[in-house]
Amino acid sequence: MGALGNIKVIDVTHVLAGPFCTYQLALLGADVLKIESPAEPDCARGRGPDDAANAAGLGLNYQVQGGNKRALALDLAAPEGRDLFLTLVRDADVLVENYTTGAMTKLNLGYEVLSAINPELVHCSLTGYGDTGPDAQTGAYDNVIQAASGTIAQCGGRKPGVSFIDYSTGYSAAFAVTSALLQRVQTGLGCHISVSMLEVAMQMMSPEVAAAQHPSDTTRNKEAGIMTYQTLDGRLTLGVFRPLQYRKFAAVLAGLGTAVPLLDKIRTWPDVWSISSETKEQLVELFKARPNAFWVQHLRAADLPVEPVNTLSEAVKSPQLAARRYFQSNPDDTKATLPLTAFRMSEGGPALSSAPPRHGQHSAEVLREIGLSEDQIEALFEKGIVL
Repeated sequence: MGALGNIKVIDVTHVLAGPFCTYQLALLGADVLKIESPAEPDCARGRGPDDAANAAGLGLNYQVQGGNKRALALDLAAPEGRDLFLTLVRDADVLVENYTTGAMTKLNLGYEVLSAINPELVHCSLTGYGDTGPDAQTGAYDNVIQAASGTIAQCGGRKPGVSFIDYSTGYSAAFAVTSALLQRVQTGLGCHISVSMLEVAMQMMSPEVAAAQHPSDTTRNKEAGIMTYQTLDGRLTLGVFRPLQYRKFAAVLAGLGTAVPLLDKIRTWPDVWSISSETKEQLVELFKARPNAFWVQHLRAADLPVEPVNTLSEAVKSPQLAARRYFQSNPDDTKATLPLTAFRMSEGGPALSSAPPRHGQHSAEVLREIGLSEDQIEALFEKGIVL
């Protein structure tokens, strides 16, 4: 049993951030029930590079955060659907939803209603801007939050080619949920959690955000030890960050017969920031003369972080990821590889045991569990309230 093996989670999420949160909980053993509209399932089911998988509602964008869950297709707008949802909530530990602020309240399924029938419920809402403030009811996606947060401007006017705010928000929400569950052990009560994508974006840039609020006339160029350099056969990114590491770097270069004496004199951060453009140019020329493998060998031997600039296709084949078994095959489809959590535990850790479910795959099973007869279940299917 995983660390969350006795926890029941109702997952009313879609796209990336919310489903990623509940996937983390599912990997740790929680019983996660994904609830979707019969007519409008999670849109991520139709997205990814495999058109056949998209057409089947199993797009890779969905699969990478769909494992270990069960799926119920239920119309929450219908009175019968709402009643069934409330029945499920009575026995749940956690509810996670990522619709626009107020959307669940309009269905008469807001926190006040749900906590009244289950005071121990941990209710987590992920939204673009949080549940208070002038933008609380404004919808958002990762890309627009990257724009609003200053992320795109901070990256030279180009949007990073990954949905890092969505996934950081999912992690933040999973941390908040597990914290609230621990709090519940002490108080006996659940709570409402409001997770803001905008605030997560700010958190991911904390040093830069702090600097933006502390105006200064100081300008600093890129530090030589954390730059990317062209080598004889590729590109290389250094992790020579602290003054001591600069001195180690100087010793490596001297040992190779290509001494840069100024680097050996670095003792303080101001010394790092004062490295001249001439010294940086000298390093540019030195790196060009040797291949990536040469530099990696010698710099790592001196305990200096360094990595070639890999393509994503190269990175996913990393022997390090393979050794950690970060990727595992979809239990139902060996062509798809799915990620685990980014951590391991000596006890109760993550495990992928079941494939991402099809739309409504477990609807009948879940309804039986809450006591409905076969005739009642058949009637719900016929009315389209359940799929």
